[in-house]
Amino acid sequence: QVQLVESGGASVQAGGSLRLSCVGSGYTASNYCMGWFRQAPGKEREGIICIHTRTGSTTYADSVKGRFTISQDNAKNTLYLQMHNVEPEDTAIYYCAAHAAHIDYRCRLLVLDFDYWGQGTQVTVSS
Repeated sequence: QVQLVESGGASVQAGGSLRLSCVGSGYTASNYCMGWFRQAPGKEREGIICIHTRTGSTTYADSVKGRFTISQDNAKNTLYLQMHNVEPEDTAIYYCAAHAAHIDYRCRLLVLDFDYWGQGTQVTVSS
């Protein structure tokens, strides 16, 4: 059973930067799609970035392209979300998620694709 634990959420002013971390354990498959999702109050959960752990292939949502980046440290079993130039619209609970994937699979930003989820970490951006 994969377990994911996010950290790094905070309150930050617009234009600032923040880095979220997701530590995973219990991995049994050779490859995974790892993703960052977020859910704002009253809105559906949306995918923003995902990465294939073996190929490094990434998919970005238009809303964060050029501002957010995803990276992984396999030695530490840690996934990162680096956020730059944050906006009030980025205020949400941020979730880390994972699902096993074939080596040639292109990860998608679809909630239903992902089997394992962290508990979330709150990011609040003030103007």
